[in-house]
Amino acid sequence: MKRILLSALPLLVFPVLAVAPVQAQTRPNQPAIFVQTPTGPVRATLGGDKPLYLNNDTTYEYTLRTEVATSANGITWPVGTLIRGQFEPVQGGLRYVATSAEVNGRVVTLRAVSDTLHDVKDPRETGAGAILTDAAIGAAGGAVIGGILGGGIGIGEVIGGAAAGAVIGNVTAQRVVVIEPNQSIVLTPQ
Repeated sequence: MKRILLSALPLLVFPVLAVAPVQAQTRPNQPAIFVQTPTGPVRATLGGDKPLYLNNDTTYEYTLRTEVATSANGITWPVGTLIRGQFEPVQGGLRYVATSAEVNGRVVTLRAVSDTLHDVKDPRETGAGAILTDAAIGAAGGAVIGGILGGGIGIGEVIGGAAAGAVIGNVTAQRVVVIEPNQSIVLTPQ
């Protein structure tokens, strides 16, 4: 009797297991990821109301927003779609490398890059106020050196020091990439 029950047990258990539907594993609160390639360039901005100053030798993660609707694989990306990626150093400045976009609540893989965003002398260090500060420091330095080495402080030492301070301050200003608040960054799909 025990033998019959034991041999019948698999017949009772296996049909239950075979009928149970297979469910896909899901991760709650994680959007699905799809790959989409825009049909043309993607125009995006940082937004905000102040310029952004980025060192040309550092990588920065930033999220951009599209400024015009874009189409990819038959799906429209509305204005304001979030583009995630980073500014990466390249010869002559930085470029933006996009890695994903959030389109209608879905995260999609995006491979797109900008042209080089060229670096310039830091305008915060080469503006009129910065030049006047450098000139004042140079004038004070010229007066001190003239007083110590020349036996007195003359107008020549002060003017020479001011000119040297202004030139050195401008020449030694670091180079940065300046991104204006509504500057358009054009991303080309790869």
